[in-house]
Amino acid sequence: MGFAAIALELPGHTGQAQRLAGDLAKRFPRDTIVQSEYLPMIPSAAALWSGKGEKGIEALVPSFPNELGQCNPSFTFSLYPVYLRGEAYLFAKQGGPAASEFQKIIDHAGVVGNEPIGALARLGLARAYALSGDQAKAKTAYGDFFAIWKSAEPGAPLLAKAKVEFAKLP
Repeated sequence: MGFAAIALELPGHTGQAQRLAGDLAKRFPRDTIVQSEYLPMIPSAAALWSGKGEKGIEALVPSFPNELGQCNPSFTFSLYPVYLRGEAYLFAKQGGPAASEFQKIIDHAGVVGNEPIGALARLGLARAYALSGDQAKAKTAYGDFFAIWKSAEPGAPLLAKAKVEFAKLP
């Protein structure tokens, strides 16, 4: 239910997301993962959707102490708050902190497993380096992302957008 609320919040379905968040908070008041990961990610996703990167960063403060703590090898969302924080830093035009967050995901590949944020962190890292003006590192990070997505459908929107971004690098 937590990720359903986050998914609803990203495209701006705030009412539904807030109802699910309220239900989660009420049903699981003592659940560490719900309280420190799922519930903070919902307003962070809302902030990202509305272009308010700073608010997205602030919303994720409760996730700091536990961001590496949910290590269930069969199903883990441990680093999703880190990913959202990296995205929020990108929205706030803060390339250095964004790069740090995405690098944290890459450095903990064993925790991420085969979750999509493993590949997306490389794209986020490329964007963070480009934002910071480090074109060489940006090109390398884009290359890493393209290597992972080499079998993706060529017209996939995310891949197409990444290729356009890459082509614009000096």
